[in-house]
Amino acid sequence: MARFYEGRYAAGIIAGHMTKSGVVGYIGSFPIPEVVRGINSFTLALRKIRPDAQVKVVWVNSWYDPGKEGDAAEALVDQGADIILQHTDSPAPLQVAESRGVYGVGQASDMVQFAPKAQLTAIIDNWDGYYVARAKAVANGDWESGDTWGGLNTGMVEMAPYNEVIPADVVAEAEAAVAGIKNGSLHPFTGPINGQDGAERVPAGQVLDDGVLLSMDWYVEGVQASSPN
Repeated sequence: MARFYEGRYAAGIIAGHMTKSGVVGYIGSFPIPEVVRGINSFTLALRKIRPDAQVKVVWVNSWYDPGKEGDAAEALVDQGADIILQHTDSPAPLQVAESRGVYGVGQASDMVQFAPKAQLTAIIDNWDGYYVARAKAVANGDWESGDTWGGLNTGMVEMAPYNEVIPADVVAEAEAAVAGIKNGSLHPFTGPINGQDGAERVPAGQVLDDGVLLSMDWYVEGVQASSPN
């Protein structure tokens, strides 16, 4: 698995500067820790820039269903969202964003060909290095089973080129966050962090460890979604 939430933190910084309505739509696949982490990481960065921003979540219960994803995007735009995030794999949400005149962020690959005006950036999953290394290990006879959870610092997560509509200082801020995550000076889940109900969940200065992140089943403040179960 990859630390997709790291890329979503950078996307949150961009969205915080680019949203006018203060409402961001988020299309979720399934309410599992991986997706909840992404929603929370994005929201934390978004609200550091735009403290009143809200993230509205629609679950489609599928990883790839263009019809459901497109309908969800339409509904979110109708509710005032001017930026659409997704943790689903079809380009349908971005295509809706393009047709409705709002922005979006791609998922898993660079989807700019489907939404050249709408896509602000995309969070790219790059498995090349992992598969090459595993194949070489098998060929060399020294492959061993193990867990992998790479992120921006390993190249397993990448940011697609930024849309030219994003101001240069905003791009620089997002890139500074990417650099900080890579060198370890920035962790998206550093307190203080409030839960969805406004109560403190993570004290100032405390960093959530991987065990907590891998089992995350609660939302941060600013997320409008029912509790995952």
